[in-house]
Amino acid sequence: MSDETRAQALLAEQRHHIDNLDAILVYTLAERFKATQAVGRLKAEHALPPSDPAREARQVERLRKLAADADLDPVFAEKFLSFIISEVIRHHEQFQK
Repeated sequence: MSDETRAQALLAEQRHHIDNLDAILVYTLAERFKATQAVGRLKAEHALPPSDPAREARQVERLRKLAADADLDPVFAEKFLSFIISEVIRHHEQFQK
């Protein structure tokens, strides 16, 4: 087997692994949004505000630590969580209407 053929096989293997991880991310995000939608409905039923800044701050700190422990850039992790939180709040606001 040539070096190029070996490299192509390794590349295909790594891409397959990435594709599997992408699927895990999508399904995990879907599950997370199902859970947060249940929270949004509960908040709407009890006239609670759509956002909880204190919890969000705790979650950011928690995620930054998890990211550091996982050798992932905590700044990236915080940006990612901020995007998710903004989507969750948007959903919660829709339940309030």
